[in-house]
Order: sequence, then C-alpha cells, then structure tokens
Amino acid sequence: MSQSAWTRRDFFRRSAVVGAAAIGGPALLAACQSTGGSSGDTLKAAQDAKTIKIGIANEAPYGFANSSGETTGEAPEVARAAFKPMGIDNVQASVVPFDQLIPALNAKQFDVVAAGMFITSTRCKAALFSDPDYTALEALLVPKGNPQGIKTLADVAAKNVKVAVLSAAVEKGYATAAGVSESNIETLDTQDNMLRAVTTGRVYCACLTDISLKYLAKQNPSANVEVTPGFTPTENGKPVVSAGGFVFRQGDTSLRDAFNQQLKTLHSNGQWLQIVEPFGFGQANLPQPDVTTDKLCAA
Repeated sequence: MSQSAWTRRDFFRRSAVVGAAAIGGPALLAACQSTGGSSGDTLKAAQDAKTIKIGIANEAPYGFANSSGETTGEAPEVARAAFKPMGIDNVQASVVPFDQLIPALNAKQFDVVAAGMFITSTRCKAALFSDPDYTALEALLVPKGNPQGIKTLADVAAKNVKVAVLSAAVEKGYATAAGVSESNIETLDTQDNMLRAVTTGRVYCACLTDISLKYLAKQNPSANVEVTPGFTPTENGKPVVSAGGFVFRQGDTSLRDAFNQQLKTLHSNGQWLQIVEPFGFGQANLPQPDVTTDKLCAA
C-alpha cells in the first residue's frame, strides 16, 4: 500500500466543512474543532454536548455531500445510527482530502473518520480502528465493451495499459503487487477525475472497490463506461481481504469500544443492511466472523 505525504498545511488550506448533518445546512470551517476539546474524554464530551464531529472525503458512496449540501453516504449514516443510542444525536461533518483524514483526526479537527477507510497495518500505526464495518471486492472502470478484455490488475500489467488510482488509497499497492509498472499508474485526487481520465483515454481503466465504481457509473449513465466483475487483489501471492472501518484517535478507546458495541448490534439485527442498501451495499458486504481488526492490523 502506498500513501501520500500528509501535511497539516495542506489540511488547513484545503479542508472545508459541509455542515451539520442533523440539519443539513452549510457551515464555516472557522470553529471546527474536536468535540473532546482538552478534556481527553471524547466519549463523555460528545455525550454531554450530544454532538460529535466526523471527517469524510467526499467519496461516494462512502461519505459525501449531496447537491443540497447534506452529508450522507454509507459511513455517515451508519455512524448516525451507532451514535444515537449513545445519546449523541447531532453528527457534524468536515470534508477533507482522503490523504488528510488521519492527520486531521489526530490534529483534533474532528473525532471520527467516517469514510469507509480500509483497515491496513500502516494506518493502524497512526490511529485506532473500529471493528470491520464492511468488506468489499476490487473492480476496474473500463471503456464500454472493454476492448482490451481486462478484468484484473494482473491483466493491466500483462496488457501494459495505464490505470488510475485514488490518492492515498490502497489500490496503488494492489497495482504494484500485481506487476503494474509505476509509469502506468496515474494517481488522481477524486473519483470524478478518475472517471474523466478513463473517458478521455488518459488511462485505460481506473481501480477502486466495486461498490465505488458501480455507484460512480450509475451516477454518470452517459459516460460510456462499464465496471468489471469484482475480484480479490493479491499481495505477495496471497489474497487480500479488504475491510473498511471507522477511525478514532489512539487514546479514544472508550469511544471506539462504545461504537463497536453499537456497530455489532446494527450488524446482527438487520438494521445495517437497511441503512446501507441505498448506497449499493448488501449481505455479501457483511464482514465474516474471521475478519477482525486485529488480523487486518497485523497483516
């Protein structure tokens, strides 16, 4: 997995609050700070304030601002459902670039990353992950008809074509592990730019989760693209289980543990499926019992 450099300067320059999720209105960045403040007990502070701040990356369908400026997506909606029984009714969101989410979390600009972030060993060294929220396969966005017949990253390497990946996402690591040369990997900052790169022929294909790409294609029906069947990537000859979770600061174990308890309930009582289905998730994305954060962090 390859990650971009993280700088606080870029965060303060590029981040923007999209609004309080409970009311859906726009807000200013000026006062965007962690709910926990200086007390150190983020859970208690959030419960006292009945408010918590989350970070998203504007990546549909995981967490994004819709045309009305409201924050939605799989992760924010699951977060709302998990926080509500904890007495936290108001969820406010900040949008920052994906590669700035963990640095901004640790800088106490918000309290939780709710962006569908994959749990990896590198990220586990910088932050605290929840139990897995979902699992997903990878896929490729290709021109309609897929004239090169490419279905996996190994095919990308064999055909010597260019592939776009999202900055700081895991797909660059998957591509290099499959033998794709660095010169054939284009790193872009948004899904829209990835789509544009495929439609203009700048790259042949783009790699993200099948959930992301299916949602992107659905939202752009005239784009003349299609999504390949999902596949499991490999690294060092072994299949990689891709599972996303919510991210907390390393000291916020009480908040993480309380969240895990509610997430487990959502998974087991069927409510999770009802929440996530509008965003393209289904039963197949529920993590299996043997998919754990400890295993993913140790991988």
